[in-house]
Amino acid sequence: AQGSDLDLVARQVEEFRPSIVAIHDADRAAELAARLEDGTEVVSGDSGLERVVTAESVDRVVAAIVGAAGLPPVYQALEAGKDVALANKEALVVAGRLVTGLARRQGVQLLPIDSEHAALHQALRCGGPKEARRLVLTASGGPFRQRPLETWEAIRPEEALEHPTWQMGAKITIDSATLMNKGLELIEASFLFDVPAEEIDIVVHPQSIVHSLVEYRDGSWLAQLSVNDMVFPVQYALSFPERWGNEFQRLEMGELGRLDFEPLDEERFPAVALARRALAMGESAPAVLNAANEVAVQAFLDGKILFPQIVGTVERVLDAHQPTSTPGLQEALEWDRWGREQAGRLLLP
Repeated sequence: AQGSDLDLVARQVEEFRPSIVAIHDADRAAELAARLEDGTEVVSGDSGLERVVTAESVDRVVAAIVGAAGLPPVYQALEAGKDVALANKEALVVAGRLVTGLARRQGVQLLPIDSEHAALHQALRCGGPKEARRLVLTASGGPFRQRPLETWEAIRPEEALEHPTWQMGAKITIDSATLMNKGLELIEASFLFDVPAEEIDIVVHPQSIVHSLVEYRDGSWLAQLSVNDMVFPVQYALSFPERWGNEFQRLEMGELGRLDFEPLDEERFPAVALARRALAMGESAPAVLNAANEVAVQAFLDGKILFPQIVGTVERVLDAHQPTSTPGLQEALEWDRWGREQAGRLLLP
C-alpha cells in the first residue's frame, strides 16, 4: 500500500490477518506497525515490496501498481518463479520483451487482469494465437466519442473524468478519453500473446459488454462477454486454470437488446496510430511513449495544457526519440526516465 490511508490498511489487516504488509513510506509503515497486534510484520520501501513479491509462501502475485513504478516488482516476482497476474499494463509496454522472455525462462505464467486481455486469453483457450487471423480489442469510445472535434480544446478535466461505462482511477480514465489506453493495450497484447501489431485491431463498442474478440483463420469468431465489472477478470486471473463459482451480477441475454460496434475514428483518436508507430520503431519507443503520456496526462489534470495537447506532447517526444534495444531492466527504466524528462521540458511554461 502507498500508506495514505492507514485506517483502511489497518481494517484490512484485521480482516485478512496477513503475515506481512508492505507500506511504501517508511514513516507511515512505522506508524502502522505501532497500531497492529503481534503477528503481522510491516516492511517499507522498495526492499519491502521486493520482500513481499518474492516471499516463499507466495504462489501468484497480482501486480496493480500504476505506471512504470510497477515494473521492478513484476520483474522480481518473475525472477523468483512466481506467476504474475498483471493489472499493470505498463510493465509490458515499458519492457515487453524482457518481461515475457523472463516468464518463459522461469516457466511461470503471465495472466492478464485488464478486461480486454483477460477476454482474449479466454477466447484463445479455444485455439492458439497462431490459429488466429486477428485479435480485436474493444473500446467504449470514452466520453467524447461523438463530441465535435472543434470543441476539444474546451474539454475540462472534470468532463474527461466522466467515463460512460467504467469507474476507474484518474490516469486511466483520461487515457480512456484520448484512447491512449487502447494504444497501450495494443502494445501489451502484442507482447503478451506474441502477435504482430498488424494482426491486432480495435473496434468501438459503446456498451462495454463484449470485452474482446478473436477471429480465427477459418472465419469463426469467439468473444467474451460479461457485465462491465472488474470482478470478473480479477477472479479469472486468481483462479486460472480453474473457474470458480460466484454470486456476481449476471448478463441477462434477453434483456441486452442490442450490441453496437463502430470502426475506430483515427482522426478523432490519433493515440492508437501513435502506439502502433512506437511498437514498430523499436524496443525503447513504447517505454518513451508511455512515460511521455503519464507526464502529459498529469499536466492536463493540473490545468497546464489543453486536452488535445496530451497526445500532441507524446507525439513530439516520440519524434525526438532515437530508438535502441533494451537489453536489461535498467535500460528500460532509463528510457522511461528520458521520456518523462523530455515531456517535462516540452511542457515548461
